[in-house]
Amino acid sequence: MGSKVANNKPNKLAFLSMPAPASYVAGLGRGASGFTTRSDIGPAREGPSAEVVAEAQARRGEEAEVDPDQFQDPDNEFGLFAGTTYEADDEEADKIYESVDVAMDSRRRTKREVAEQEALNKHRAERPKIQQQFADLKRGLSAVTDEEWENIPEVGNLTRKKRRRDERSFVVPDSIIVGDRSRNEYENALDARQQAADGFETPAESGTLTNFVELGQARDKILSLKLDQISGTSTSSGLATAIDPKGYLTSLNSVVLKSEAEIGDIKRARMLFDSLVKSNPKHAPGWIAAACLEEHAGRMVQARKVITMGCEQCPKNEDVWLEAARLHNNNDAKVILGRAVQHVGQSVKVWMAAADLESDAKSKKRVLRKALENIPNSVRLWKETVNLEESATDARILLARAVEVIPLSVELWLALARLETPDKAKTVLNTARKAIPTSHEIWIAAGRLLEQDLTTKLSGEAGANKTPAQQAKEMEVVDRTIEAGVKELRRHQVSLTREQWLKEAEKCEAEGSPRTCEAIVKATVAMELEEEEDRLDTWVGDVESAESRGMVGTARAVLAYALKVYPDKKHLWRRAADLEKAHGTRESLDDILSRAVHHCPQAEVLWLMAAKEKWLAGDVPAARSVLEQSFVANPESEQIWLAAVKLEAENGELAVARELLIRARTVADTERIWMKSAVFERQQGQLSAALETLSMALSKFPKFAKLYMIQGQIHQKQNSLTAARASFAAGFKACPKEVTLWILASRLEEADGKSIKARSLLEKARLVNPANELLWAESVGVEERSGAGSAQAKAMLARGLQECPNSGILWSMAIWAEPRAARKGRSMDALKKSADNPVIICTVARLFWAERKLDKARRWFERAVETERDLGESWAWWLKFEKQHGGSEQVEEVKKRCMQADPRHSRVWQEISKDDKNVGKTTEQILELVAEKLG
Repeated sequence: MGSKVANNKPNKLAFLSMPAPASYVAGLGRGASGFTTRSDIGPAREGPSAEVVAEAQARRGEEAEVDPDQFQDPDNEFGLFAGTTYEADDEEADKIYESVDVAMDSRRRTKREVAEQEALNKHRAERPKIQQQFADLKRGLSAVTDEEWENIPEVGNLTRKKRRRDERSFVVPDSIIVGDRSRNEYENALDARQQAADGFETPAESGTLTNFVELGQARDKILSLKLDQISGTSTSSGLATAIDPKGYLTSLNSVVLKSEAEIGDIKRARMLFDSLVKSNPKHAPGWIAAACLEEHAGRMVQARKVITMGCEQCPKNEDVWLEAARLHNNNDAKVILGRAVQHVGQSVKVWMAAADLESDAKSKKRVLRKALENIPNSVRLWKETVNLEESATDARILLARAVEVIPLSVELWLALARLETPDKAKTVLNTARKAIPTSHEIWIAAGRLLEQDLTTKLSGEAGANKTPAQQAKEMEVVDRTIEAGVKELRRHQVSLTREQWLKEAEKCEAEGSPRTCEAIVKATVAMELEEEEDRLDTWVGDVESAESRGMVGTARAVLAYALKVYPDKKHLWRRAADLEKAHGTRESLDDILSRAVHHCPQAEVLWLMAAKEKWLAGDVPAARSVLEQSFVANPESEQIWLAAVKLEAENGELAVARELLIRARTVADTERIWMKSAVFERQQGQLSAALETLSMALSKFPKFAKLYMIQGQIHQKQNSLTAARASFAAGFKACPKEVTLWILASRLEEADGKSIKARSLLEKARLVNPANELLWAESVGVEERSGAGSAQAKAMLARGLQECPNSGILWSMAIWAEPRAARKGRSMDALKKSADNPVIICTVARLFWAERKLDKARRWFERAVETERDLGESWAWWLKFEKQHGGSEQVEEVKKRCMQADPRHSRVWQEISKDDKNVGKTTEQILELVAEKLG
């Protein structure tokens, strides 16, 4: 029974003969991983082909699926328009759609690129590069000094290997410690034996101790005495010294410390130059460069040896000898140059260098005369020798010998002529002219000599009895000399251009020979000008260029010649008068104007200038005489009649002025004369006569707007507002384009308390005269003065700027309407819109003034008046500024420049200058009044 049980026991190894599970992997518990090979899954097989699939579908009765786009041409339409013809419209439509697609793609591309750039910037901000993280530290390295660089410790061991350390220690003996401690000690006392040996008593014997402080003071005293002896000064004050500590430190700075790189460069250059001089020893520049290299390296001894070898190898080269003299001291240089003249005795440079080495004039003369024996044809040596002579007689003798040896040197002939007396100088110049017939300098020198001689004679007693005409006639010899010289030079085929002759004329003027300058201009200014049309323009250009360079005499001479050729040109006479007014005398100006009115009697402006100059000079009778002569030549001239009236009125002859106006209305009968007649009566307080004159004038000239203005102002002054209103209404009905009439009518209504009526008039005026800055500015002023509030004024100002974007007046009002903090930005906008507007420039200057930036304010005020000199308010603001922040000289300068500019326009200036109370006041007085009124 027991054996049976044993035989039925299950076999534990039966799994080895069983197939493995599908997911079994051998050694999975030990970390193995399973893999599959082709043998595990069998050989690969291809799927059925397209033909087999089609046959199977045909047997089953299925139809093959056809792709509708399989055979479609992509360039042709399909679907609804498949049967239509592809025409030009279709092509255009395709191009439009394509352009739209491209535009949409570009828009998306821009947005995409912006987004990508933002993402990239964000990424770089969050994760910057290492070089960006250390950029500030790298920039900070520029401030590290040499001392800090040297103190940077050396890099230690970076291998991270542990080195074996010697852990053993030793005990230092006491003798070494004591010896090191006493090594740097100093004994400050003497023992008894040393004191006895040196003659000192011991402390026990004398009872005293040695005082080392007094010994130190005595040593310092001796050192101070020695320093004073060296410096050559006394020590009485204790402050005097000739030692220059700054110079001593500067000499220490001259010590050049060369780096290793520079030393390496010097070594390589030395090798190159050494090879050069060995391969080509006769090449002088190589020796000079090699010596300069040694000098740069600080090896002066070697440099001198090298240049000495160069002198031996290249004895015929003057540069080598000069370099050798430079590298040696003074005494050795003299020896070197003495040897040099044996080899290069014809070198002027060597002789000049030898003369420069001498310290006294006598030795220099000896060297130079020795040089002239070897090189007698050197102009430079002769000039240097003559310059060393202190006596004019000796210099004259030398120059006489020089021109014999070098007869073709113009400089020597001219120098000799300057040293001779006038009579002998003429002989010298004649001889020089024969020797050098192609030199224009000799002819010019001859002219200057004649001018100088004649000037001396005419300034003495002999010339005092001669009239200016006689003196001018005697001076004509200079003209003849220069003219003969020009002809002679042409005969010898020497042709200087007009520009060259004019430069010579300016040179003569600069050297104090105005008559020779004028003679040169007369003889040559018409050269090369064959075209009649170009002459006048060319001469005017010559005058402008000469005047711009400050050569007034040359400009005057060119103008005189042009007036001689074209005496009937009014603008030439005006130009000559302006030139004399700016740079000449009153007598010369009177002469020019008298000649001008003689040649151009119909030129009214010349008569007026002549009369005004007489009047300004205080000669009223002469001014009347000039105007009487002008009446004969111009009986119907409005300007001359008015000038005569002004002259009589401002000199108190009111009856004569009234009579002249009556005669002028009969003879000339112009609208301006009638207007001046009415203004004259109003200024004299004869309002009824003025109104009567205006009525007669309006019947003759109904389209003259100023007559309506004056009539309305007179009625307003008489408190006849209805009559004034009627006058202004008739005025802007007859002259709707006259802006001032509308403004006066508006101010009349505003003065009467009818702001609404004033607004209505200005609105009508803006419709008739669109884009007019004065009307818009007046409209803004009405809003500000009517109390409607700043908002209404700002709105009106904004509308005005929209219609007149470049208006300086409106932009100025806009700047001042802003709060203080916003004015600077507003001024920048104004400058961008109209940078050259003088009103805006003046406003910017006032802003700088308010900010206490005085220098900038002064520059901008000057810029404003230079941009437009006719605006009186700019001058008044500048004067007000200088009175507050400038000196008296600056105030006077502003007044002087304003009187020269003579401004006539701007609103406040015209109100004050045309006021009846200010009749007859000067420009300076009007300027003061305007500056006071400006807020």
